[in-house]
Amino acid sequence: MEIIAAYGTIFMILAIIFGLYMTWGVGANDLANAMGTSVGAGAVSVKQAICIAIIFEFAGAVLAGGNVTSTIRKGIIDPTSIVATPEILVYGMLAALLAAGVWLMLASTRGWPVSTTHSIVGALIGFCMVGIGPEAVNWGKVAKIVASWVISPLIGGTIAFLLVMSIRKLIFNSDNPLKSAKRYAPFYVFLVGFVISLVTLFKGLKHLHIDLTAMQSFMLAVLIGLITAGIGWFFIRKVKEDPEADRDFHFASVEKVFTPMMLFTACSMAFAHGSNDVANGIGPLAAVISIVSSGGEVMQKSDMPVWILVVGGTGIVVGLITLGYKVMLTVGTKITELTPSRGFCAELAAASTVVLASRTGLPVSTTHILVGSVLGVGLARGIGALDLRVVFNIIISWIVTLPAGALMAMVFFFFFKGVFG
Repeated sequence: MEIIAAYGTIFMILAIIFGLYMTWGVGANDLANAMGTSVGAGAVSVKQAICIAIIFEFAGAVLAGGNVTSTIRKGIIDPTSIVATPEILVYGMLAALLAAGVWLMLASTRGWPVSTTHSIVGALIGFCMVGIGPEAVNWGKVAKIVASWVISPLIGGTIAFLLVMSIRKLIFNSDNPLKSAKRYAPFYVFLVGFVISLVTLFKGLKHLHIDLTAMQSFMLAVLIGLITAGIGWFFIRKVKEDPEADRDFHFASVEKVFTPMMLFTACSMAFAHGSNDVANGIGPLAAVISIVSSGGEVMQKSDMPVWILVVGGTGIVVGLITLGYKVMLTVGTKITELTPSRGFCAELAAASTVVLASRTGLPVSTTHILVGSVLGVGLARGIGALDLRVVFNIIISWIVTLPAGALMAMVFFFFFKGVFG
């Protein structure tokens, strides 16, 4: 307790700096994944992707980011055995933030789309093993998270595959593809608005103390979906047939219908990412703030101050602006060839899967889901449409992430313990 009293302010400052550094890495790596499909499909430029991210990532973090944060903060490790020495938990959380941030910076400079969720979960386990003991790791929760890393890309890939097939049947295989595209496109845009808003309304607004009944949430989600579809229809009806472009590529005019639609999925993907992945950076930060501000109480439950969500959102946006373009290129152009219709399917599938997962409180990996969705889109055209070498390299970088985060967290934990202990 004396250490908390003596160094409390320093701990809080370090936690904010490391939290910003970690969320900077999230933006440079994970958010770049989220926006990569839009950029790769040619629907938005890198500058437009950054503008979309600034608004919607921030909104997702602040409005719907509270749920997963609690899992990161108190679900993975059990600190009850160190109630008398809360500084151990402070060292551990600082070490976890710094370790995950360093690994994400290394991965982002090389253009590897690694998982920020892997990074922080691995770092927390690493600190817990040496700082508290292996028995303090909630292995049941870890097993659930690991299972979600396998299941969620499968769900994302399956939804993306089914969306591609439905678009192929309803639009591309019809007698007049452009007319069919204009007819069905508003329905797909409705799905974007409806799914994202429904899941957010159901679970995401508790920390803002907004309580809606299931029926109120459903009706509001339908209304948001209809407004989204109306805006989509306004843009889609302006698309004109381009016989010149159609000569080079038979469906060029149809693909132009999906370009404005991808703006909606890019916005929803940024929102979904903010709601799920802001927790990776601010969960440990929130734990340090609550311990210091309570004078050393290792509280299992504490309110999430909105300013912490704002810090997380800021770090993520800055990360995308400064270093996000490298990972964007890997996801958007190197796994499989993306057109606006394929990119739309991948992003809608990924956003739906991410928000569903973030509402259940499971810190799934946006990277895994998005890569799974892009693979699902590619598989709809056959295995030959995928660059398997790129896919293999991505999977290797995923496997390395967890132990890398754990080892660095162990080193940093002993460093902080030596400096302040």
